Amino acid sequence: MENLTPLKLARKIGLLALDKKGFDVKILKLQNISTVCDYFVIASGDVDVHVKAIANNLIDELKTEGIRPYHVEGLNAGNWILVDYVDVVVHIFQEKTRNFYALEKLWGDAPIEELSDE
Repeated sequence: MENLTPLKLARKIGLLALDKKGFDVKILKLQNISTVCDYFVIASGDVDVHVKAIANNLIDELKTEGIRPYHVEGLNAGNWILVDYVDVVVHIFQEKTRNFYALEKLWGDAPIEELSDE
């Protein structure tokens, strides 16, 4: 946890989403355009079970490092799960829901970093 800046945490979360075969993983850099948080990490999963697996993996892995979420929402439904780490807010969607809410368009001024497992 030492030297884990919000950007490093966001990237770590993105990689944990990729570990569970999450896709279209993006980091939106909000620190210069909003006071909501510094970063959004957005990822997609195929179905509710997949979305839940991605969320549970990152929550469990970060807990082993002493990093606990401030708030988790939507874990039971698995359609859109929000995991709040204060400076980094994670959104894990089923693809249809992600397209409907279009956070990347809503926060269109934010620089975006795309992550992949390649």
